[in-house]
Amino acid sequence: MVFAVVLVAIFVFFVIDAAFRPAFDWPSVGKYLFDRRISMAALVTIELTVFSMVIAIILGVILAVMRLSPNPVVKSVAWFYLWIFRGTPVYVQLTIWGLISLIYTSIDIGLPFMTPWLSFSTTAALNTFTLAVIGLALNEAAYMAEIVRAGLLSVDKGQEEASIALGMSWSQTMTRVILPQSMRVIIPPTGNEVISMLKTTSLVTAVPFSLELFTRSRDISAETFNPIPLLIVASIWYLFFTSILMVGQYFLEKRFSRGVGDRQANKSDAGGGAGLTGAVPIVGAGQPTVVLPPTPDKPGTGGTR
Repeated sequence: MVFAVVLVAIFVFFVIDAAFRPAFDWPSVGKYLFDRRISMAALVTIELTVFSMVIAIILGVILAVMRLSPNPVVKSVAWFYLWIFRGTPVYVQLTIWGLISLIYTSIDIGLPFMTPWLSFSTTAALNTFTLAVIGLALNEAAYMAEIVRAGLLSVDKGQEEASIALGMSWSQTMTRVILPQSMRVIIPPTGNEVISMLKTTSLVTAVPFSLELFTRSRDISAETFNPIPLLIVASIWYLFFTSILMVGQYFLEKRFSRGVGDRQANKSDAGGGAGLTGAVPIVGAGQPTVVLPPTPDKPGTGGTR
């Protein structure tokens, strides 16, 4: 209780201090919180998050299946992909994507070592928004692949064998048996990755892409020479989106964890009056003894036969 009181006192002191500290400039925070430039940048941040995560999840599932493949070539290619994209910083990867036009000046479609059928300039075909989505998605796919693989491995092998014994195809087994059971393992870390992706979008300035929330607020603060209020504005928007994602994650986890840990004792055992029924072998008797359950109108009836 003393520790709790101390924590509350520290929190109250911090709030009061922040409310009257001139550097925070709360009037400016209120002025720019719903500024059109900030709200548009927040929308762009959501677009970056959604597009990148959709691509990352699809590619992550493919990589997870490749990692579980018995083919050593397919498994090695997936492992090499994960090694590259998990072993280098995302900021470095985004910087390389921003310089992709220096590496590949054009995008050619056709047969190798022959005149291409179609050719596009890289800078014309890929704008900075597209490059930011590609960079974020390819990096995130490496982490999603391991999350999906862990979820698939969490399902007992006997489930797949039982499905095959029932005559289910591979697709039916995956969609009706394996994936529904693995989702309770996949959903929690995936929700964390979505929240992490929302904040990672602040790094796309390396592409360079400057229309997302953090970079836009930083550009405005460079005009006003007052960076702290704009940082608070960006933080409030990030917290708002993160709170929505956390609520959605909670309900998804609750939906896919139904039936886990919800076993209850048999109601007939709760009163202590009911016992074992059926055929019970007796050692040395040569034949089983049948235990009869009591009837509802005569609780005292029953016995053995």
